Formats: sequence, C-alpha cells, structure tokens
Amino acid sequence: MWLRQLYHRFQDVVHELGKFGAVGVVAYLIDTVIFLTLRLRGMESLTAGTIATVIAASVAFVGNRFWTWRHRARSGLAREYAMYLWLNAVGLAIVLVVLGTSHYGLGAVWPGIFHSPLADLVAKNVVGLALGSAFRFWSYRRFVFRAVVPAELAPAATTTSDT
Repeated sequence: MWLRQLYHRFQDVVHELGKFGAVGVVAYLIDTVIFLTLRLRGMESLTAGTIATVIAASVAFVGNRFWTWRHRARSGLAREYAMYLWLNAVGLAIVLVVLGTSHYGLGAVWPGIFHSPLADLVAKNVVGLALGSAFRFWSYRRFVFRAVVPAELAPAATTTSDT
C-alpha cells in the first residue's frame, strides 16, 4: 500500500527519469564510441572527451526535448538549447574534473594504471558520467524544461478599476 502511494506521488519523476535514462544510454553509446575512437587514434584525453561529449549532448537534447520532457512548457527552442548547452558545459566540467584527476593526478602516482584508455574510459564514462548525469537531470528538469504551473497555483492577477 505505501509503495503504491509512494509511486503515485513520484510517478511523473519516475517516468521522466526512465526516459532521461533511455536517451542517456543512446548518448552514452555515441559518446563512448567517439571518445574511444579519438583516444585510440592518439588524441589527447581531455580534447577527445570534450568532442565526444559535445556531439553526444546535442543528440541527447533532441531526445530530451521531444520525448523526455515533451509534455512540459516550451520556452523557445533557442533559449532551451542555449540553457541546455550551458548546463551541459557544467556537467562536462564535472566529467573532465574526474577524468583529469584520474589521468593526471592519479596517473602521476600510478602511470601504469591510470594512463591507459581503459582507465580514462572508467573515469570519464562511469564515475564522471554518474556525477554529471545526476547534475544534468536535476538542472534540465529545473531550468531548461520547466514544468507548467497550474492556473490554481499561479499568482492571481490583480485588476484595477478606475471607477
């Protein structure tokens, strides 16, 4: 009984999180393939991570705008995309801090372990991805794809009369 009540209370968030996760899986696969391809071709770690993330994020924007949060108010595609990219840049910074800490920080101590494409992949697409995704879900939901405020909760418009 309590589990059903809990589900009904958070039903919208659960559905959005599921869709966000599905879009994320597609973006993750795109990001991983591009990142590994660039790294195996000799590109520097942070540059490869940035390129892969920007491409995957653009794909994810389309999925999130037109599927995950399609029921939410539209505030203009340009505004949404600009805000999405800005918040995604913060998410990218989170990922790059994790990757840089692993590759350059821990890699200075244990280069045989942390200077490998596999270590970079784990740092970027496991640890960094978990932290960055939590931030992205919260921030997209809060700032980019905003919920419609029901009329009964919106501030009442005051009218004045000249009589």
